[in-house]
Amino acid sequence: MTEFTIPDMTCGHCVGAITDALTAVDENCEIDFDLLNHQITVHSNRTPQQLVNALTAAGYPPTISEN
Repeated sequence: MTEFTIPDMTCGHCVGAITDALTAVDENCEIDFDLLNHQITVHSNRTPQQLVNALTAAGYPPTISEN
């Protein structure tokens, strides 16, 4: 599980773009969104850096905190 804060995530369009970006690198990932607090939790077999790269490429550069 990796948690990200995504300051630029503000709406449903952002949620869709983030979902598309992350499922492109791991089609089986699970993503929990907290839109109000600009946070997501990702359950994936990819490394946090791979997820950061995908989010950044999609225009949503995150900050990261691993749990």
